[in-house]
Amino acid sequence: MESLKFDLAVTPLREVNQFLHSEAPAKPGLQVTIENPNGAHAIAAGLNAPIDVTIDGHAGYYAAGMNQLANVTITGSAGTGVAENMMSGKVHVKGFASNAAGATAHGGLLVIDGDAGLRCGISLKGADIVVGGSVGSFSAFMAQAGNLVILGDAGEALGDSLYEARIFVRGKVASLGADCEEKPMGDAERAILADLLKRAGHDDVDPASFTLYGSARTLYNFHVDNAGAY
Repeated sequence: MESLKFDLAVTPLREVNQFLHSEAPAKPGLQVTIENPNGAHAIAAGLNAPIDVTIDGHAGYYAAGMNQLANVTITGSAGTGVAENMMSGKVHVKGFASNAAGATAHGGLLVIDGDAGLRCGISLKGADIVVGGSVGSFSAFMAQAGNLVILGDAGEALGDSLYEARIFVRGKVASLGADCEEKPMGDAERAILADLLKRAGHDDVDPASFTLYGSARTLYNFHVDNAGAY
C-alpha cells in the first residue's frame, strides 16, 4: 500500500490539497499523512477518492468538508464545520469538534470522540454522526434525515424544527426545540443505533441506555394554532 507524508511546515496547504484533488484519485487505497497542520483551514476538503488521510494534529475550519469516499482521521481537534456537506466516506475526529460539525451532510459517517459545539448536525440531510461526548445547543436544528448519536448530554433546543432525522441521547437534554419530542424505540431503531455504535468503536455501550427523539410533525404545514412555534 503506497503511503506519503506532507509537512505543512514545509509544503503549502494549497499544494497538498491540489495533490489530493488531482493525483490521489488515480491511486485508490493511498495513505496520506499530513503533519504539522497547526489549525490550518480547509485541510483535505473536497476529496473524491477512496484514500486514507490522517491529519496529525489540530485542524481549523471545514476540515474534510464535502468529503466523498475518503477516510479522514484527525488526531487532534477540529474547528467549525468539520465534514460539512459530506457526501460519503468517514471522518473521525479523535479530539473535540467546534460548531456546526457535520452541517448539511448528505451521507457518510462522522465520528467525534470528544464533545461537539453548537449546532452539531444542523440541517443534516442523511449522514450519520456519533459524538462520544456532549453537544451544544441547537444541535440537529432542521435536521432532515440521518442519525445523530450522542453518548453524553445535549444542550438547549435539541432538534428544533426537526424533520425525519433520528436523535439518540444517552445523557441529559437541557431542553427540546420546537416540534421535537421523545419517541418509543422499536427494534428497527435499536438495530440502527447498535450498528452506529459498533462502527464508531462504541460496541460496548448498551443501546437500551439511550432515549430516542424525533419530530412531532406539527410544523410540516402551516397552521395558525402553531404560529408561535415557527
